[in-house]
Amino acid sequence: MDTQRLILFIVIGFSVMMLWQSWEHRNAQPLPATGQSTASVQGEAPPSAGESLTSVPPAAGGDSGPAVVATSGAVLSKGERVNVRTDVLDVEIDTRGADLRRIRLPAYPVDIDHPDEPFVLLNDELPKFFIAQARLVASPGAAAVADQPIFKTEHKHYELAGDAGEMTVVLTADGGNGIAIERRYLFKRGDYAIGVQTVVTNASGAEWKGYEYRQLQRTQVPEGSGNAFIYTYDGGVIYSPEEKYEKVSFEDMLDKRLERSVQGGWIAMIQHYFVGAWVPTADQRQLFYTRTASNSRYILGMTTPSVRIANGDRATFDSTIFAGPKLQDRLEELAPGLDLTVDYGALTIIAKPIFWLMQQIHNLVGNWGWTIILLTILIKLVFYKLSETSYRSMAHMRRVGPKLQQLRERHKDDKQKLNQAMMDLYKKEKINPLGGCLPIVVQIPVFIALYWVLLESVEMRQAPWVLWIRDLSLKDPYFVLPLIMGATMFIQQKLNPAPPDPIQAKIMMALPVIFTVFFAFFPSGLVLYWAVNNALSILQQWTITKRIEAAAAH
Repeated sequence: MDTQRLILFIVIGFSVMMLWQSWEHRNAQPLPATGQSTASVQGEAPPSAGESLTSVPPAAGGDSGPAVVATSGAVLSKGERVNVRTDVLDVEIDTRGADLRRIRLPAYPVDIDHPDEPFVLLNDELPKFFIAQARLVASPGAAAVADQPIFKTEHKHYELAGDAGEMTVVLTADGGNGIAIERRYLFKRGDYAIGVQTVVTNASGAEWKGYEYRQLQRTQVPEGSGNAFIYTYDGGVIYSPEEKYEKVSFEDMLDKRLERSVQGGWIAMIQHYFVGAWVPTADQRQLFYTRTASNSRYILGMTTPSVRIANGDRATFDSTIFAGPKLQDRLEELAPGLDLTVDYGALTIIAKPIFWLMQQIHNLVGNWGWTIILLTILIKLVFYKLSETSYRSMAHMRRVGPKLQQLRERHKDDKQKLNQAMMDLYKKEKINPLGGCLPIVVQIPVFIALYWVLLESVEMRQAPWVLWIRDLSLKDPYFVLPLIMGATMFIQQKLNPAPPDPIQAKIMMALPVIFTVFFAFFPSGLVLYWAVNNALSILQQWTITKRIEAAAAH
């Protein structure tokens, strides 16, 4: 297989991969119809980690009350709101159940045209419904506790003071039957992780036994990026020391309920750039579960082991919820494997060092566009010798091109003689026809890993470069970079030896046009990388080719 054909296969294979991901994403199992919903919005209760998996407590996982039709603007809540503001979070807590009902991220505008409108990650308005809950459930025989008690707080508005490093918001409720509940939310400056502590005091007159469940509820709503060729995973994820990073898609939740006992793991709902995750105490065994509820809501949760509380005594349930951007350093600190929610795919082992290197460069230059350019130069330097081998092979093939054409004309009716004559020519000229293939193959994993780094890293979101490039995660609005990239591909085609097959030659000549159209809708950061890489390749290949041609002339 010659180098031209290998390049063609690589390009076509990459295109097919992107189209397949797009098709798979857009043709996933459709959601249940929501417009005709008459079922209660009350979700099924989770199983208890301390009881048999077949035992289902009477508590509910959703809201109580009549059915709510899933139309835009519908709010599945009846309680009042407690507003909490830090330097990075704007949170609304519902007094009914103490649910986290809305979280805005002031440091991350919804888009570049609305810099003062923060991105909303948690939201209790349909269709983009996404909330976090923690509730108590009494074991059979113990005093029942309200599923959605009404909590009270000292204030309705809390704000982290300018000189304070952290702030605790305390909510208290009467759970009924002598059970008092205190929910504490701990907020820290500059942190998207919220400490959650539930204190249960038993004054029921008898021993109380029960557990806490924590869950994430959300609907499946396409992000609507406008790019049919870009797909990132949107759905549930669970982590355990045994299974590591495991995706639980919305379709999986519809098909089969998950119930799995795990120690030292976490659960999350992820989307492009952002994540909501429950992280329990590492030394406790939890039961992870999935459920579906009315209004096309999907539930991913966990239950704690049951605890026994003597009359007059108290017990505490501790956990952490993270709701924010996929900042890898912070996620890695919070829980093992949580940084894997930045989904670099099978080439994570290569992608992580690339991202680390990008961070170091960005710390020096302060601009992600220039970071991409400098990274491209560094990668080109690392692979300089391999690329040189490939380009030398191409240059030699180009030099003997006229002789190969003569052989094809001489043996056009005898393919066996043609192949033998070509092998003899390669041997005489000391040319390895496969010499240009291996260097290209070696670089493929690096390119694919870099592709996922640029696509998945939240640092690229709304990151400007220069002039008209205001967001490296979006397409070039004027298509300048795709045109430059297409021009560099065309120049590269001219430097390479012409393919022997006329049909293959026509396809290769058409690729710059195809890829210009294809990449016109890709994130401009990716197109910038490809264009710079092509330009550097042209310079290196042209220099090597001229040297070889000059040496041959003498």
